[in-house]
Amino acid sequence: MSVIYTWGSTAAERADAYPCDALLERADVTVFRAVDVEASADFAFRWICQLRVAPYSYDLIDNLGRRSPQQLTPDVDRLAIGQRFMTIFRLSGFEPGRSITLLHRGRLFGRVAVTYRVAPAGAGRSRLVAKLLARSEHRRLARAFGPLLATGDLVMMRRQLLNLKALAERE
Repeated sequence: MSVIYTWGSTAAERADAYPCDALLERADVTVFRAVDVEASADFAFRWICQLRVAPYSYDLIDNLGRRSPQQLTPDVDRLAIGQRFMTIFRLSGFEPGRSITLLHRGRLFGRVAVTYRVAPAGAGRSRLVAKLLARSEHRRLARAFGPLLATGDLVMMRRQLLNLKALAERE
């Protein structure tokens, strides 16, 4: 598989089941993104919860030019189904300290489900894996949709995960 679909992930991570799988069957696009984090899984999870506040990608594009917060927001990890994440997503499910699953239903990108999962990877280390599934609402465009979405997502989510990694490792 091409790096645009698998950046940073291992074959074992791609073979795992994720909560987003139950939300979107027959996806046109499946992508994985992953990074190692030199911080505990519990602490890295709190940074994933920060996606409630900002996208942590390219702020000029994704956050109307506002800088994503560089400090943890108090109680950001108090999660409830239906909460808004990154403006366009809603929290569909979560496992405290382990994963969040988000869902977007939109006209431009169609239906998108994503799980962010954090797992311990040794003392004071963790692994952050994201799996994104998307299904175009425009069946005629589905074939072109996959590579375009995967490429754009690689640019944006790679930046997001690297930013969250750097912030978690800073503390």
